[in-house]
Amino acid sequence: MKNIFFSEDLNFSRNFANFLEAREQSNTAIIDVVRNIIEDVKINKDAAVIKYTKKFDRIDLEKLGLFFEPNEIKESRRKIATKDRAAINLSITRIMDFHKKQLPTNLSWEDELGTQLGWVWKPIDRVGVYVPGGKASYPSSAIMNITPAKVAGVQDIVLASPSPDGIYNPLMFYASSALDVTKVLRVGGAQAIAALAFGTETIKKVNKITGPGNEYVAEAKRQVFGKTGIDSVAGPSEVLLICDKNMPKKIAALDLLAQAEHDENAQSILVTNDKEYALEVKREVENYLEKLKRKKVAENSWKNYGAIVIVPNFEKAIEVSNLIAPEHLQLCFNNAETYIENIKNAGSVFLGYWSPEAMGDYITGSNHILPTNGTAKFSSSLSVLDFMKRVAITKVNKNGFKKLGPKVVRLAQSEGLQAHSLSVSERLKNL
Repeated sequence: MKNIFFSEDLNFSRNFANFLEAREQSNTAIIDVVRNIIEDVKINKDAAVIKYTKKFDRIDLEKLGLFFEPNEIKESRRKIATKDRAAINLSITRIMDFHKKQLPTNLSWEDELGTQLGWVWKPIDRVGVYVPGGKASYPSSAIMNITPAKVAGVQDIVLASPSPDGIYNPLMFYASSALDVTKVLRVGGAQAIAALAFGTETIKKVNKITGPGNEYVAEAKRQVFGKTGIDSVAGPSEVLLICDKNMPKKIAALDLLAQAEHDENAQSILVTNDKEYALEVKREVENYLEKLKRKKVAENSWKNYGAIVIVPNFEKAIEVSNLIAPEHLQLCFNNAETYIENIKNAGSVFLGYWSPEAMGDYITGSNHILPTNGTAKFSSSLSVLDFMKRVAITKVNKNGFKKLGPKVVRLAQSEGLQAHSLSVSERLKNL
């Protein structure tokens, strides 16, 4: 493994920054391909969606229909084992409880002039949620997308998930229908994002699109933003594990591989204060790679984007973490809680041996749709607020207008906005 860094090296900051940036470089070819797909869907609507789905996923939507039929969903639910149902039900309950605590409150007050001010929160009318279905189908992502939307009060939710070669995960249907979402598109990729953003003869335009996907999905979301809302332009998954030698090396290796098996472009980084321990973990990663079903995916991820950083202490480790702004941050060393105040940038933090990020992926309650590629420096996990809008309320009485109006006239005139000024000054004449 070539990506081993020592934080005390003179050129560490530059070399490590270059390493991180190499994964973030945009692919011009993908940008052009996505732009062409979006334009085609805007013009040709259903016909374009059908064409690209046949090309990329090898299914004929003219025969099957763009949406899964109710009987298909019902039949798929019958195949699900009792233990799987119980696991999904518990996951939904815990994630629902977590997100209910995020609900904002309306607020109103009256100032000293008698002006009534405040705001009310309203749910977005219609949203589209995207769930990957290519290399891996994630029922958990359906839960993470839909739950905050339902808590927010969104009435109309459509789920889009590809089913390449007609293959889909019945658990996704169980998860979505358990949350009362029955509109499921068998469409994925950039064509799904374009259809949700602009609408087609069959697919109604949505107000916002959420959920992770591959690089084509991420680029499509970036390009449609402004015509519809998006949660973020999500990149491949990533984890930063900060630990000492008290963390069993086999467990550390598995926590790193839990991210690497997601995607060839996923990133797993180990930060530790012990070089010998780091090399032992590295060997364990290589041993486990031989046993994984998704060996090729995990191997490419670890080889190309995995890294080990040796630090003198955990204060420096937190500095490195803030530089990376990781999607998932695991802290597995004594008194890790005392460092929480120093963590500025992270999507989600997992404390201690018993809190691997895999717990957060499925069942603890926090959302696993998180900022990636350093965007945790300015954004947060998907939440109830992503599915709501804040509407400001203002009511000025005559006394308040008399006191404030002249200042508005003055400010409007200073900006050269005559009609603004007159709309107030003409009212002042009637006082």
